Amino acid sequence: MREAELPIECVTEAAYRVPTDALEADRTITWTSTTMIVVRVHCGDQVGTGWTYGAAACRALVEDVLAPLVKDRDALDVVGAYDAMCRGDRNLGRLSIATCAISAALWDSKARLLDLRLARLLAMVTDEVPIYGSGGFTSYDDTQLTSQFDHWVHGQGIPRVKIKVAESWGEHVGRDLTRTAHASKVVGDDTELYVDASGGYTRKQAIRVAHEAADCDVRWFEEPVSSDDLAGLHEIRDAVAADVAAGEYGYDLPYFARMVQAGAVDCLQADLSRCGGITEWQRVAAVAAANNLQISGHGAPNLHLDAAAATPNLRHLEWLHDHVRIETMLFDGATAALPGGLLRPDLSRSEHGLDFCDEAASPYRIG
Repeated sequence: MREAELPIECVTEAAYRVPTDALEADRTITWTSTTMIVVRVHCGDQVGTGWTYGAAACRALVEDVLAPLVKDRDALDVVGAYDAMCRGDRNLGRLSIATCAISAALWDSKARLLDLRLARLLAMVTDEVPIYGSGGFTSYDDTQLTSQFDHWVHGQGIPRVKIKVAESWGEHVGRDLTRTAHASKVVGDDTELYVDASGGYTRKQAIRVAHEAADCDVRWFEEPVSSDDLAGLHEIRDAVAADVAAGEYGYDLPYFARMVQAGAVDCLQADLSRCGGITEWQRVAAVAAANNLQISGHGAPNLHLDAAAATPNLRHLEWLHDHVRIETMLFDGATAALPGGLLRPDLSRSEHGLDFCDEAASPYRIG
């Protein structure tokens, strides 16, 4: 490898655990905090920033395994650095989420070095990215659910929102249906209602729930069964009116290819903080496009924004309550939702438009 003209001098990392503002839950899991790993790539006087959500142990993986693989590489050779990390961490799994954080930081660093907004560097195709409000956790009572959805729909003008269902692995279908009906009433006829079972139903159960909730006009049925059950997703997709979506747990390109080839989804989900960062996101989007499917970004809307703006077959991004809260708390420049449920990259700023606030984050730092 030839000597780098703009060598990466070092990679630094830190983990943060941020308490949620209320108890959150989906099918069986409850949580009271969210852990994020922030990675910075240093090149001259420019510092690129990326982040992911996962166990604090990822911090050590960055330090011990991944950082040495990219040190001294050319900071503009993002894809080469990404491939080096994929080869280097093969004994730890095909792709670690720590790799995704470094990949995001590398793209941010390249945009800073070139003094370009990241969306422009990636060949932006739109300056307005649709979002949907995501929350409605099974731990919420009617008052919390009403407040959250009323804020998104009537306060911010977001025309699509999502509620969690399949509480306790589908043991409380009656409550699922009652909460879905309540959400439908709150948001009104002009707002699209989505449901997310987080893989908590059986195949036939998911179909029955969809049919029983027909009056609610649910438009999006996320992970009605496990995303590993491709045949089950296909069966449900053929049996329900709502679009079936899955893919947020994809960590490599073959995963998404298998899902598409199985006819398992109407819209392919991908999480930039899990699927391999921006480099792999673009490949996943291409797989979807080749099969006449759209792609939707899972979580971390500000992390996804620039890549989404450069994705022709994008459907929308998830305006996930907890991630939006964290990005707003810990980053200067976090994008606010615009009326109509849109995000717009600030083209007056280079890179991804965000600066991590160490002072604001310091109370939550782990170790």
